[in-house]
Amino acid sequence: MGGEIIESECAEHERVCVMTIDKFTSAEAAVAQIKDGDTVALIGGGGGLVEASCLFAAVEKRFLETGHPRDLTVVHALGIGDRKTKGMNCFAHEGMVRKVIGGHWVWSPRMQQMARENKIEAFVLPGGVAMQLFREIGAGRPGLFTHVGLGTFVDPRVEGGRMNAAAKGDLAEVVTIDGRELLRYKPFKVDVALIRGSFADAHGNVSLDQEPANVDIYAAALAAHNCGGKVIVQVRTGVAVGQLPARAVRVPGALVDAVVVDPAQAMSYDIPYDPTMSGEIKGPAPVDPPQPFTVRQVIARRAAEELRDGAVLNYGFGIPDGVAKLVAAQGRLDRYYQTIEHGTYGGELLLGTLFGYARNATAMIDGPSQFDFYSGGGLDIAFLGFGELDAAGNVNVSKLGGVTVGPGGFIDIAQNARKVVFCGTFDAKGTELEIGGGRLAIRRHGDVTKLVQAVEQITWSGRVAVERGQEAVYVTERAVFRLTPEGIALTEVAPGVDVRRDVLDRMQFKPLVPRDPAVMPAAHFTE
Repeated sequence: MGGEIIESECAEHERVCVMTIDKFTSAEAAVAQIKDGDTVALIGGGGGLVEASCLFAAVEKRFLETGHPRDLTVVHALGIGDRKTKGMNCFAHEGMVRKVIGGHWVWSPRMQQMARENKIEAFVLPGGVAMQLFREIGAGRPGLFTHVGLGTFVDPRVEGGRMNAAAKGDLAEVVTIDGRELLRYKPFKVDVALIRGSFADAHGNVSLDQEPANVDIYAAALAAHNCGGKVIVQVRTGVAVGQLPARAVRVPGALVDAVVVDPAQAMSYDIPYDPTMSGEIKGPAPVDPPQPFTVRQVIARRAAEELRDGAVLNYGFGIPDGVAKLVAAQGRLDRYYQTIEHGTYGGELLLGTLFGYARNATAMIDGPSQFDFYSGGGLDIAFLGFGELDAAGNVNVSKLGGVTVGPGGFIDIAQNARKVVFCGTFDAKGTELEIGGGRLAIRRHGDVTKLVQAVEQITWSGRVAVERGQEAVYVTERAVFRLTPEGIALTEVAPGVDVRRDVLDRMQFKPLVPRDPAVMPAAHFTE
């Protein structure tokens, strides 16, 4: 790594020095540049999406062997890991990390446990805010000024993004500009960025041409470089200088300090390479095997009634991705503009652990720019999940049962879509349902109540939504609710459900109830 100075003579016999740049190095040498106490920006998504797995493993190996680097602050916008040993799990060692500012935590149970035991300072930033804050840091601006997060748990008047007792201080402050209340998310120094690409040359120019998303790769590199830090890149293939077309370079060599080639780098933990997922070609998608008829499909069918032709959409993780699957199965993809927060438009979304991937996408842009689109009101409808819903219309997905979950891009999306459709089961844990023949029968109610008097944490504020005139629908398998200025209104019930016994008596608050609620279409309950 580095450069070799070669003396030569030009045509006029003057002695000149030529610097030959070579930034290729080993993973061990690259991560040795990370010092104790550094703030490290990580990029990735569930399932291994653009994750620099080789670098993560090298950092973990060095710590386990030497005890360094230690006391790191780790910042990431989206969830990273496999719920076992990869991703953020590589950093979940006592002493290695002092503080985590993460957008989404579920892919690392080990880090969640450390947060719960107060072994780290645990903070959360909305995923889009984290991406855009990297950009603002890189540009030398005084933080990110935005309405995103007002009234939620990241608002310093609520919880300030703190997820445990060990977390001290606020990540944002309330400011007023031209009479408008905003949050200023405070900048911080980024010492190292660990990012990934597909190809790189010896000068450090990086192409993402075979990656399934751009997310915040450039923004994190910009932040680290302009803070005087290090940018370390993992790629699958090294190429000769000059081989990469200028249009293909997404991170210029001027920003990069070290390049590590990992020939085993895969597109996801399970998929080595699929050019339909990187947008290089269009091709047939594998046919999913038939799925059993479940409550998830019932909810997706009813939620899909909220669609309208020409709408710009976003689908969240979990039950909402069933709406995307339904739209694809019915051949209706060309009726809507489909987006996901990773920066992808169109295509067929992958589900479960591969959420964030899409086959045959129509466009891929950087994550911060995608969140600019969302923040400015570009989304017509968002389909998102919910963990808890309360009497004020607030929704919680970020902290459940004392466990740090994190919102990912939920706050940025939910707060800004013109209409948000929350999709989830009415209750949880032990619920037994019988669905078929156009009816729903409840054989056993769940042990966990999800419609509560007050949510454990406010990830989406009903009050702020009412003030902004936002439309909100809450879809469950046994009832549908809507947010009104007067409170939560029950508008529909499932066929076969007793309103009093199966709905109202199973809620911790009393909604507005019309004399005769509408009945959800029987077709939704027919296999």
